[in-house]
Parts: sequence; C-alpha cells; structure tokens
Amino acid sequence: MQTNNNTILITGGGSGIGEALAHRFHDLGNTVIIAGRRLETLRQAIGDRPNIHAVQLDIDSAESIAAFAKTVIAEFPGLNVLVNNAGIMRMETLEGLRDLADAEATITTNLLGPIRLTNALVEHLSTQANPVIVNVSSGLAFVPLTATPTYSATKAAIHSYTVSLREVLKGKIEVIELVPPAVQTELTPGQSTREGYLPLEDFIDEVIALFQQHPTPPEILVQRVGFLRNAEAEQRFDATVIALNDFARKAHEGA
Repeated sequence: MQTNNNTILITGGGSGIGEALAHRFHDLGNTVIIAGRRLETLRQAIGDRPNIHAVQLDIDSAESIAAFAKTVIAEFPGLNVLVNNAGIMRMETLEGLRDLADAEATITTNLLGPIRLTNALVEHLSTQANPVIVNVSSGLAFVPLTATPTYSATKAAIHSYTVSLREVLKGKIEVIELVPPAVQTELTPGQSTREGYLPLEDFIDEVIALFQQHPTPPEILVQRVGFLRNAEAEQRFDATVIALNDFARKAHEGA
C-alpha cells in the first residue's frame, strides 16, 4: 500500500482505532475522510487538522450507505482507499432464551455494514490509482471470546470475506486485513484503561510501521495478536480458548 498521497475513507473514524488511524494517515500526507453517525464526534476527532473531512454515515442502514457512497464519490473523486473500521462489541449470555437485539445489531454493523459499503464503492475504487480496501477484523476472529460470541463470529466472517475479496480483486484492488488484539479503546466500557490491554498509541505505532513495509503484508498483525492468530496452526487452539477467556474474565473483574 502506498502510504501517502491517498484519499482515505475510514468508517468509525470518530474514536478509538479509527480516529488514531485517521491522525496517523493524515500526518503521512493523505487526505482523510472520517465517517460516523455523529458529526459532532467526528469534528472533535478532526480538531484543527487540515485535510481531514467529516461525512455523516449510518453504517446500519443500506439506504444511508448507498446515499453516502454517491456523496463521497462526488465530493472526493480521488477516493482510493477504504478502511472498514466501524464496529460494535456487546456482551451476551447464551444460557437461555434471550432478546437477540444485541446479536442482530452486531451482525448489521460489523458484517453487513462493511459488505454493503464495499459493494457501493468497489467499482469506483477499481478506477483509481493505487486502490486499497482495508478490513478491520480482530484477534477474536481466530479465537472467540465467549462473553461476546456474536462479535467474535462477525469478525471471523470478516476474515473469511476478506480472503475471498483479496482473491477476486487480485490485480485490481489491494485487499488488506488489519487484525487488532485487545487494545485500550472505549469499544467496551472501561476498556481504555484496562490492565493488560495494548495501549492505543503503541498499537498504532506498530500498525503504521507494518503498513509502510514493501510490500505491505496482506494481514497487518502486531506482535501481541500472534497468540490468537496462530493458535490453530500451532495446535494450541483449545488451550488458547481457555487462556483467552480466563484472561478476559480477570481483566473485567479488575476493571
């Protein structure tokens, strides 16, 4: 991936990993568009940085995505990089009959959202120089967190979808998967200060260094996420499921 002179769209760019990526890519000399539901949050993320732009997007709405795609192409015809970063993570219990609203919302935001937005922009991206699609999955795509089963499942689906997308678009659009470990953001309440999670700045430092490698790896894997990404290949999957969920339980109890 070329890391400067791009026009980069980042969903969920108003906070957390999305905001940090927006700042770092901007500092490398890119025009950056951040998208999300709340314009006020997006504008706060921009601050006084020039060449970062806020565009409102409801990632849960197919109609909003279609209208957004038309608007962003018209306003930023040089758009050549899409970062599908927006996501939600909600705790669930599986022991009995329950309201599935959280599970359904997670699937809509984390899986249908990126699929719909990619669909809306793929033809435009294919006409641009140095086009890239970056899908943000999670270490939980490879080893599930049982307290967030639907989140883990959507990230596993995004991983699989990205593999397919990469094969289909080979030679047309570069497709990259960014795989975060547990990072100190407000993805869940209290997570930004949770002990044992990777500080956001440290994560982004490592991520940007990996993006700047030539060639850029098809999977952006910081060192911390290897424990999850490689669990099955290293024949320790079952033990890693136990270790991950024990770590998460203790981290939440100590939060």
